[in-house]
Order: sequence, then structure tokens, then C-alpha cells
Amino acid sequence: MVLELDQYADGKAARLWSLYIGDQAQRTKNYKQFLKGILNSYNCETVLDVACGTGIDSVMLIEEGFSVTSCDFSDKMLKSAWSTRWSRRKEPAFDNWDIYEANWLTLTSDLGTERQYDAVICLGNSFAHLPDLTGNQDSHRLALKNFADMVKPGGILLIDHRNYDSILDKGRAPTRNIYYNSQYVSDIKTSVVYQNGSPVKIILDYVMSDPSTTEQKYEDNDRRKKSLFSTNPSDNEFTLSYYPHRLSSFRALLEEAFDHRATITTLGDFQPLEQAQDPAFYIHVVRKLPTVEDLGVEEVWQATSSSGEEFF
Repeated sequence: MVLELDQYADGKAARLWSLYIGDQAQRTKNYKQFLKGILNSYNCETVLDVACGTGIDSVMLIEEGFSVTSCDFSDKMLKSAWSTRWSRRKEPAFDNWDIYEANWLTLTSDLGTERQYDAVICLGNSFAHLPDLTGNQDSHRLALKNFADMVKPGGILLIDHRNYDSILDKGRAPTRNIYYNSQYVSDIKTSVVYQNGSPVKIILDYVMSDPSTTEQKYEDNDRRKKSLFSTNPSDNEFTLSYYPHRLSSFRALLEEAFDHRATITTLGDFQPLEQAQDPAFYIHVVRKLPTVEDLGVEEVWQATSSSGEEFF
């Protein structure tokens, strides 16, 4: 197995995360319509955010009236989510917000429940952080199967990844990002690790710029962002590593996770795939088809014949 190099869980990325995200209010404005539109089109009410990080997506969904359960592998990232929950605990929706530290490979036991949700979301290129622990993608299969098991019949898994086909072909990650709008990212250095001739890891070194030198004024606590920047240049860089999922192979993994009983709609940068020109991200909307045992014959026919994919 290739040596892991990633600063997601050790606290360094967590410290610089708000610089990387950029203006939270503007990001939420651009992203909210897409996410809320998809969830509403499938009549989703309960959501499991399996990669909540600092809680930015979960907070947005709670504010929009969804019942959200959140988890993440990094306790350093979760500190921000727990802090938000505590500061807003007098609001019933936040008082009822369950937040867990959880491993995708042991998700059900870590959450302590076999509950199913209308939607499970894994966004922000989060799934690619999971390495191939065995060399045959067994860890990816197990995690996706655990996600699928927590989706209600008729519900959806919403999961994404970078356009690794393009990165592998060009040797460089694009600077644009559909989720984050930060002007504090001055450079992204791309490295590709090969093993026996096959790409097994992409390493991105993010270099942040001094917030005091940027022209854009953000709505969300500019002073705090400046306090995060260090006079030591090495403190303003962080490294994240990813498994380079190609589009076709990842769709095959999704099909397998749902036992080939799902419909998969793939978008490019929030657009229908045929309209997306070299997208930075692929987003998959996986709808779990109900069985006769789940709903009964008539209900299954109605569920499979109706489409919830009118979100463009």
C-alpha cells in the first residue's frame, strides 16, 4: 500500500479550512439552490451527511428545514460543527442535530443505528479521501454498500468526485471549484502516484495567500480569516490526497453497491452531463429502487414509474 500523505485529520487542514472555503454566505447562495432542489424533487426530509467536515452543508440544510444527522472521520473538523450546535442549541432544529465521529467502513455500528434516511450525501470530493486499502478497492465497495444500506427505498445517495479523468490526462487539477469560492488559494500543486503502472493516488498541495492582500471583502468574519494566516509560509500550506476515481469505474461501483437496483443520474458541475464542458466535478444522484417486499406491488409500480429527476 502506498504511504498515506494527508493532513485532513491531523488538524492542519482544519485550521485553514475557512480560508479554503472562502465566503460562506456567497458559497451557500450559489450551492443551496442546487442541493435543495434535488432533495425537494425526491421529497427528502431526513438527511445523513456522511462527510460533514466543519458542518457547513449540514447547517445550511438544517436552516432550510431538513432533519439532519451528520458524521465525519476527523474529530478536528467536527470541533467546528459541535461548536455551532452548542452556540445555536436554543433553536430546536439545532438542539436535535445529532453529530457523530464515524468511520465509513463501520458506519452502522459507529452511528449506533440501522436507521435509513431519505437522502445520504457525501459531497465536496470527500469520498476520494478514502484510500484503496487492499489494492482491489474493497474499502470503496464496503463504504458505498454501507451508504446504500442507509438509504430508504425510493431515497437517494448524492455523491461526487473531481474529474480525475481530466486530471490524469492533463497532469494538473483545475483551479476552479464549484463548491468553494475562496480567493485565498494562490496555488494547487498536483502530483500523481503510480503503482505498477496504474495511478493510485493524487496529491494536491494547497498554498494559501495572505487574506490582507486580497481585494475581495467577504461577508463572514474577515478578521478571523486574517488571524488564521501565519507569517511562516509552511504553516499556510496543507496537503490532501485522493484516490483517482475514473467516471466509468465509479459508476460501476455505485451500481454494485445498490445491487444493480438503482437509477444513476450523473451531472457535471451541477449541469446535465451532455451540457458540461470538461467539468471540474461529477455529481451522481443514485435513486434506490424499492422492492415488492419494501412497498407492495402497486406502490413499487408507482415509485418506479414516477421520476424525481426534474431538478435541472
